[in-house]
Amino acid sequence: MVSIKQINYALAVEKEMHFKNAADKCFVSASTLSNAISEMEKQLGFEIFERNNKKVIVTKLGEEILKKYKSIKLQLEDIQKISENNSQPLSHPISLGVIPTISPFLMPYAIKSLSTKFPKLNLNISEGQSNDLIDKVKNGDLDMAILALPFKLQGLIPIKFWAEDFFWITKKNDARSKENEIKANELDRSELLLLEEGHCLKDHILSACKMTKQASNISFKASSLNTLIQFVKSGMGTTLVPRMAISQLMAGNPDLKNLHLDESGPHREIAIVIRPNYGGIQDVELLGAELKKILQENSS
Repeated sequence: MVSIKQINYALAVEKEMHFKNAADKCFVSASTLSNAISEMEKQLGFEIFERNNKKVIVTKLGEEILKKYKSIKLQLEDIQKISENNSQPLSHPISLGVIPTISPFLMPYAIKSLSTKFPKLNLNISEGQSNDLIDKVKNGDLDMAILALPFKLQGLIPIKFWAEDFFWITKKNDARSKENEIKANELDRSELLLLEEGHCLKDHILSACKMTKQASNISFKASSLNTLIQFVKSGMGTTLVPRMAISQLMAGNPDLKNLHLDESGPHREIAIVIRPNYGGIQDVELLGAELKKILQENSS
């Protein structure tokens, strides 16, 4: 009978497409991993991998069996989460992905608060864009991810815990900065500095403003909101940012002004997304409640 250990070895090889690298990830010798997979292939009666000195190729039958192995691995992990839910809340390891337009404005506060309230929690955080995080949650590389909605979740389940609007950032010498709010029709698409393609915040802003993706007069690619703020300070344009980012982005920038975007909202919602059969739903709900408190305490 194929063992769980052999399944994990096979999935590691599929991910790395290299036996030695897969062995290192599994903390075993290359010979141990190779022998285990060879024995598994003997039991199955066909090869999962074609290998030579240069590369590893997954066979057609191997592709089918690896899909089943992934499903088995995820089901076992979800069963483990159900068992862990009977212990103290948030008292076991959780791997969490967070998108870049949330991570720097939430996680520093969250780590401090959660480590105090739940000292046994081992939170492993990684940052990435939405599509990448969704794939990792679906494949079991992450337990859950924090994303901004709306976004195509590909069957994942969202547990919403926060909703917010956008704020327009400009220099104080801008005549429009005298007010506290601004309508989208008062903004010029050509002046707006937005994040590069791949960041869902860009789509959310354009949707809230009912604008198209036509190019602006300024050609550059920014991967962070902090970079956008520096461009605004230099007088190159204006930008829109989420509420949770206001405090950090405006700190030390007395020449800038933020105005609420006066369009129907919320302009985006924040959620923890999980697999449909994820067994740690109680932990997810508790984590969401704690993160909501943290945002309420630290957002403008």
